[in-house]
Amino acid sequence: MFNVMVDAKAQSTKLCSMEMGQEHQYHSKIDELIEETVKEMITLLVAKFVTILEGVLAKLSRYDEGTLFSSFLSFTKPGMDVADAYVTFVRHSQDVLRDKVNEEMYIERLFDQWYNSSMNVICTWLTDRMDLQLHIYQLKTLIRMVKKTYRDFRLQGVLDSTLNSKTYETIRNRLTVEEATASVSEGGGLQGISMKDSDEEDEEDD
Repeated sequence: MFNVMVDAKAQSTKLCSMEMGQEHQYHSKIDELIEETVKEMITLLVAKFVTILEGVLAKLSRYDEGTLFSSFLSFTKPGMDVADAYVTFVRHSQDVLRDKVNEEMYIERLFDQWYNSSMNVICTWLTDRMDLQLHIYQLKTLIRMVKKTYRDFRLQGVLDSTLNSKTYETIRNRLTVEEATASVSEGGGLQGISMKDSDEEDEEDD
């Protein structure tokens, strides 16, 4: 559908002849229609991606401190399957979009909005738990998801000014504090998962 919009914009330039350097009025209207359609498409796509993220966070909510369910889950030692599945989903979706959409400008706008929306959702989820200490599983899962999301979108060309938003910094600071607390209270720590950058993680991402 994005490529249809790209082609429509190109064809409108040919169909709408120029007179004395001025565009015909209907040429401008076509451009406006295409722009509004692209905006709506990006919004709908991002909404679908965010729904997947909200589903992951809903699973993590079961581990909230003080809930009856969390007391049972504390006896289990879940792995990183949920985080890894989400990261794989994001990467696969990015690859598909790169392969299918021909217009780089649309890809950039989509990835910017996707990244910002994802960070907003995670930040809101953490804010709702401002007075709660994160369960070790919640913390490990979020650290992996946030770090991989940041790196993957950076690799896709999202600018540092977008990546290092106030929302991201809020998330990063909260997870860093939670990590420090967990390192004291949890005997086993986070098994190498950390908000700090490391060469090992860079090699793992390659």
